[in-house]
Amino acid sequence: MDPAVDFAALYKEFDTAVMGRKTYEVATAQGGHGAIPGLDVVVFSRTLPAATYPGVRILNDDPRKIVAELKAKRGRDIWLFGGGNLFRSLLDAGLVDTVEVAVMPVLLGAGIPLLPTGAPTELVLADQKILPASGIVVLAYSVAGSAGPAPRVRYIRSGKSRKKAKRTSGAPKRRAAKKRVTKKRA
Repeated sequence: MDPAVDFAALYKEFDTAVMGRKTYEVATAQGGHGAIPGLDVVVFSRTLPAATYPGVRILNDDPRKIVAELKAKRGRDIWLFGGGNLFRSLLDAGLVDTVEVAVMPVLLGAGIPLLPTGAPTELVLADQKILPASGIVVLAYSVAGSAGPAPRVRYIRSGKSRKKAKRTSGAPKRRAAKKRVTKKRA
């Protein structure tokens, strides 16, 4: 955790989070139905039965069709919250506009790939931030040919705010990578 990350500002960028079954099961293992306060959570699964809980919908529909419909609606951006297979299918369908990656200063001997093997996708660097307290590097890329440039990384507090942030605890853990599906603006 880096005290410079303003999770409230990060969550305000989105009104919807989409995830696959595996990510959903990790979220529900912590209790509840995987709801994220302030966000409409849409879970795509071929094995879980379709269901609706407060703030969460589990769908068995084609995620490409549903995400295209969500993008067409007015509102804030859509957060593709984990799910490498879901990421690959939406990326291949041209539905991912931005990829944000946080490079953590830890060397692992193994891990889970960001997404499964597939066609290469060209990314264009839009912004970068270095968090001095932790050494985390946040990189924001636009997917080449997507709707527009990636938004700037705005959820990092300035140095003056960091001291105040260090006194706060209990902020939720953040995924190492964030994929953004930008909604069309009317």
